[in-house]
Amino acid sequence: MDSNIITFLACICFIFIFGRIFIVPIRKILKIILNSILGGVVIYLINFIGANFGFHIGLNIFTSLMIGLLGLPGSVCLIIIKLLIG
Repeated sequence: MDSNIITFLACICFIFIFGRIFIVPIRKILKIILNSILGGVVIYLINFIGANFGFHIGLNIFTSLMIGLLGLPGSVCLIIIKLLIG
C-alpha cells in the first residue's frame, strides 16, 4: 500500500515536470500560428484595399509568417518590397 502512494506521487510529479517543460514551446508555437493567421487576414485586407490601385501581395506561407512574426512592421516591409520590385 505504501509503495502505491509513493508511485502515485512520483507519477504526479513527473506529469507536472513534463507539463512545465513542454507548455512553453507549445505556447510559442500556438502564438506563431495565431499571428500567421492574423498575418494572412492582414494580407487579404491589403489586397482588398489595394485592388482599387492595382496593388497585390501574394498570400503564401512566407508572407503570412513575415507579418505574423513582425506584425505591422512586417506588413510595411512587404509593401515596401513590393513597391521596390514592381
